[in-house]
Amino acid sequence: MKMQRLLQVAEKRERLVAGLMSGTSLNGIDVALVRITGSGVHSQIKQIAFKTVGYEPAVRRSIREACRPAASNAAIICSLNFVLGELFAEAVAEICKDSGITPAELDLIGSHGQTIWHQPGKSTFQIGEAAVIAERTGVVTVADFRVRDVAAGGQGAPLVPYTEYLLYRHPLKTRLLQNIGGIANVTVLPAGGGAATVTAFDTGPGNMMIDYAVNRLTNGEQQYDKGGEWAGRGGVNKPMLAELMAHPYLSCIPPKTTGREVFGDAYTAELVNRYIAQGVAAADILATLTCFTARSMADAYRRFILPQVHVDEVIVSGGGVHNRTLLTLLRRELPDIPLLSQEELGFSSDAKEAVAFAMLANEAISGHANNLPAVTGARAPVIMGKISL
Repeated sequence: MKMQRLLQVAEKRERLVAGLMSGTSLNGIDVALVRITGSGVHSQIKQIAFKTVGYEPAVRRSIREACRPAASNAAIICSLNFVLGELFAEAVAEICKDSGITPAELDLIGSHGQTIWHQPGKSTFQIGEAAVIAERTGVVTVADFRVRDVAAGGQGAPLVPYTEYLLYRHPLKTRLLQNIGGIANVTVLPAGGGAATVTAFDTGPGNMMIDYAVNRLTNGEQQYDKGGEWAGRGGVNKPMLAELMAHPYLSCIPPKTTGREVFGDAYTAELVNRYIAQGVAAADILATLTCFTARSMADAYRRFILPQVHVDEVIVSGGGVHNRTLLTLLRRELPDIPLLSQEELGFSSDAKEAVAFAMLANEAISGHANNLPAVTGARAPVIMGKISL
């Protein structure tokens, strides 16, 4: 029966798909409900609903612990894998209830999972057991996308550029798609170019360092700088900014990807503690980290993109779009390039990655390769995603 269900889903031209994403910011589970007609370059997407199901503080602490080699162990990760699988399934049930449908009406679920460790080009590990999601919802679930790209010699990231090509390519405009999640990544879509012309890479930290600093400076009472208001009251500390801009990752040549292993809690804690000890005010620390986040993006453009192509516009997405101070600084860094939000193109900034994993699941179930070797460095196109029935 389950195999028959899989074949029925694979044969459909139109599918109702739930996409799940839990990123490096650990804010919660993003879940999008989308109707997808067709596949590949013929894909047509209609977003029906989106919500973020926040993590309880204890779950967030457990994920942070699992991500730290010194604190983690096999038992912690094994247990958390199933806990998150249950939470992902509950998130799907919630959005279905909100939308007035039952999970049985879904054709497919695409789940990114929660990254615990990522070694670009070597290995990658996401948890949030897909078998649990499939068992609780009764829906065909495609998950664990990154490992197939790594097995093919790729970095396993970024994966969203494939879906960005499907949705945002333009015959006349060269567009940069800048996502600001926990990590910031940029996709270059040359005007009129095919999939082979797309390039993308992680520019560095997005919200990750800012969020950690807020948590540290408020003793856990706040998780992020709402609207960038705190950073907006501070001034940039030049020695700290110079140290950050000298980080070796910024000069690495793409394709490249990064994460918590480089810009996470350990790195940020040492930096913040050291500058607090020097008497730097909390607002100035946040202003400097926010400036670094904006400048590292613009620096990546100047090093690796602008010398090769004329950029017509930058389209920003992710949680970082809500940080007004960050966007003001990014506009200041790029005075000659229009900076747009997803909403100005009719899409949702918050839902973008959850929608992307719904699309990647749709491509996998359609039998289409859904990575971009020019982006990840893989030897060849591959079909990413493991199927749980």
